[in-house]
Amino acid sequence: MLFFLVSCFCLIFLSRFSFSKTISSWNLEMGSFSFQCLIKHLLRTSMVSFSFCPLDTIKNGVISSKTEALEKKKKKDDVCLSDLPDLALECILEKLSPAGLTSMSGVSRSFRAMCTQDHLWERHLNQKWGQLLIGDSVCKEWQAHIDTKKRQTLVASANGKGYFGVFTSGFWWKKNVKLNNAGICLPVDSIMAWYLSLESGNFSFPAQVYNRENGNVGFLLSCYDAKVSYNSNTDSFKARYVAHGRPTTEENIKWERLRSPAVDTSPYDLHISGCLTDLHPGDHFEIQWRKSKEFPYGWWYGVVGHLESCDGNKLYCQCHRSDTVMLEFKQYNQGSRWREVVIDRKDHREVGDEEGGFYAGIRKLYNNRDIMVWKGLWPTQPLE
Repeated sequence: MLFFLVSCFCLIFLSRFSFSKTISSWNLEMGSFSFQCLIKHLLRTSMVSFSFCPLDTIKNGVISSKTEALEKKKKKDDVCLSDLPDLALECILEKLSPAGLTSMSGVSRSFRAMCTQDHLWERHLNQKWGQLLIGDSVCKEWQAHIDTKKRQTLVASANGKGYFGVFTSGFWWKKNVKLNNAGICLPVDSIMAWYLSLESGNFSFPAQVYNRENGNVGFLLSCYDAKVSYNSNTDSFKARYVAHGRPTTEENIKWERLRSPAVDTSPYDLHISGCLTDLHPGDHFEIQWRKSKEFPYGWWYGVVGHLESCDGNKLYCQCHRSDTVMLEFKQYNQGSRWREVVIDRKDHREVGDEEGGFYAGIRKLYNNRDIMVWKGLWPTQPLE
């Protein structure tokens, strides 16, 4: 209103002198110049405010805006990540680490939807955990974990917590994992949820541990089933062994002492051997062994030997044609009761007694990498 009154006053004042014959053209030009100076002074001193853009210059009746020009320049120079084409953005996300994807998922809803896609996390899951997540037993354990989480969510909702129950019982990323210290609510059956559950130690999965109980002499060159969970602080695992009576636990297990279950057979069941007719002297094998009927089986490493009737000459050896097979465990001294055992090639079942233990299913080792792992665990001196 003040601007309007000042403008009217100045126009009336100038109009009055425009009809006067005594005023000179120089005075009119000075009056117009003074009018523009007055408006600029009022704008600079904030004595007048109005809702439309501030005036920059008044020339020939055209009004321009510095603000509008700056906004246009800003829009031209700034490029938002979300404005990129989907293909380009997808390529960027594929290059991110798990930490980067987790951080990006907290930027916005759209980025969360993109960064939690299964195909982005599948590569990270296989790269770090693929060697330990092989076999039906692991998949069954993960499905049971999913079902448990879903039941917890339903119970929380039924208790009046609503969706807040998802946060209290869902996958929360712990600070010690160093990916994200904020809670992220995910579908419990997503691959990202699987990855985060493994990293945080919330998911214990079945695996087998070489030389259990820190290389106890009674378990050298053996591999036993266990439930293991990861500790990101030490980059190691904790194992809970299945045992008769009180379960046994072991911590600080390194990656090289773990493997995925060799077979999907329960550690309490006899593995059906399909390689007996293919066993020759010098072949490497693993065999199920347990101390008594109440204990679970472990897998023990050995090499097929020659029968007593054979002199070991490869040119004349007929051991592979015999109905019996000599199994040797060369980590034990000659004369040790654990050194060798003979089994029936055609009708092999669990054999043994309470004194020497029970030998069961056999699997031949065809992969040279598996053989090298066993040789790397060889004791420094023969066992009794």
